[in-house]
Amino acid sequence: MCGSLFLSEQGGLISTEPRINDRIHAPEVRLVGPDGEQIGIVKVAEALKLASDVGLDLVEIAPSAHPPVAKVMDYGKWRYETAQKARESRRNQTNTVIKEMKLRPKIDEHDYDTKKGHIVRFLRGGDKVKITIMFRGREQSRPELGFNLLNKLAQDVAADGVVEFAPKQDGRNMIMVLAPTRKKSEAKVEAQAEKARKAAERAADQEAEQKELAQSRAQAGDRSKRKRGPSDNLDPDINL
Repeated sequence: MCGSLFLSEQGGLISTEPRINDRIHAPEVRLVGPDGEQIGIVKVAEALKLASDVGLDLVEIAPSAHPPVAKVMDYGKWRYETAQKARESRRNQTNTVIKEMKLRPKIDEHDYDTKKGHIVRFLRGGDKVKITIMFRGREQSRPELGFNLLNKLAQDVAADGVVEFAPKQDGRNMIMVLAPTRKKSEAKVEAQAEKARKAAERAADQEAEQKELAQSRAQAGDRSKRKRGPSDNLDPDINL
């Protein structure tokens, strides 16, 4: 629905639905025609007659204006289109997810590259990434290890993410948050396009394989149908 009900401070129900036709209480309105043309300030009775003459409704679109603004329109069609737009907007909404990756301050190069790859994948997918450096034992006296590691990581993934929350000590851990350089909706569209491209490539490969197989079968059939002549006789003593 386009409108709804909510409670006022006094406890009564207030509708967000616009007033239409004879529900409009103002004595006059600033009238807008069905094609958006400005007609001017007219009496409500006159505005209702104009709307009725063209088989449309009179809808109060700006009740707080002085005088209120009303438009001649097909109210049922307007409600349907508004609901469709709202539904489409909700469908296109994407919630940003915060992924988490934990590292040790003395991580080896292989593990670092693996976890960096995961972080890049998250960022390219449009998600934020919280990186936590976990200190143990004497490592807690060397916070610069974690700081340097996080700065290196931020530089290595700079093409796909930016630092949203700078490295900060949090108890035994050090935390940094990276945000993607593009919106999740953009990443989703690109992922769908890439999926469609790969599907098209697979279909083209399958079609090429089928054509090649059909040609091979046709050539084999032609060879089997060819009539044997004297040159095909393996025994010279036998006349064909």
